[in-house]
Amino acid sequence: MEPLHILWFTLLGVLLAGYAILDGFDLGVGILHLCVRKDGERRLFMNSIGPLWDGNEVWLVVFGGAMFAAFPRAYAAAFSGFYTPFMIILAALIFRGVSMEFRGKFEAPAWRAFWDIAFCAASALATFSFGVLVANCILGLPLGADGDFVRAVTLADLLRPYPVLVGLFAVATFAMHGSIYLYLKTEGELQQRLHRWMWRTFGLFLALYVLVTIFTLTTIPRSTAKYQEYPWAWIVVVLNVLAIANIPRAIHQGRPFDAFISSSATIAAFTFLFGLTLAPNLIVSTVDPAYSLTVARAASSQKTLVIMTIVACLGMPFVLSYTIVIYWVFRGKVRLDRFSY
Repeated sequence: MEPLHILWFTLLGVLLAGYAILDGFDLGVGILHLCVRKDGERRLFMNSIGPLWDGNEVWLVVFGGAMFAAFPRAYAAAFSGFYTPFMIILAALIFRGVSMEFRGKFEAPAWRAFWDIAFCAASALATFSFGVLVANCILGLPLGADGDFVRAVTLADLLRPYPVLVGLFAVATFAMHGSIYLYLKTEGELQQRLHRWMWRTFGLFLALYVLVTIFTLTTIPRSTAKYQEYPWAWIVVVLNVLAIANIPRAIHQGRPFDAFISSSATIAAFTFLFGLTLAPNLIVSTVDPAYSLTVARAASSQKTLVIMTIVACLGMPFVLSYTIVIYWVFRGKVRLDRFSY
């Protein structure tokens, strides 16, 4: 691989981790939305992410655009093989945004109940689908020598036991991440209830984490082979375990912000380990490993990557600055006013 290949593979990982961390907590808020019954509390949930959720999804848009420009063959193969789950994710994300905007248009209980269910279901479905996609990327797809599929990929092919387990794990992870975020943004009796939710979602996350780890180690041999080639990667594994262990410690000691940072670090570590398992491939072929779309094989020309690097160096500071300013402006506890959802 050329240096620019490595650079853009790494940048894709950074964009994916940024999306998972930032949109992860607001998807988690949506997953937990039906756990409260009072209209005011549900409005608080929506308003806690109201100024942020659409900006968080920009990271996913940039990730898709970067993959299209830097690795067009992998982009084409992924959208062919994962067409159905991608359409499901797109519909869920659209319906989620529509739910937030439409819910407050009328005060009729039935109207608001419908959009509450839609908001929760769309958040859970999008998260589950992301997990299924990640697992299928690790397992591989039936790619031929020319980079095209030797047979059609059906939804049944994608919903095998391992992808379903990883999808459920993604839902539990984002629910935990969202509950910690909600604890930071609320106060009073609702916050006290959220304290119990943090423990419950962490317990569910931990149980599924153990199951996914066991399943991965026993069914995907290459997931451990990379650590023999890159011994330094064990540092990330150790840091990941420490970050997970610090979540209940921070909750117990009454330091929710530390728990949120540890939860974010855990998601970032998962993204790194996912990239390490894939490398040097972007899409693994189940027909023959030689047919896999590697980073070098799927990459654009050197000139294209150079231009993209220049654009990224100019644009990324603006994106990061905008994100920091938005989160700073809307820091603190969420409260309802006449402009709220």
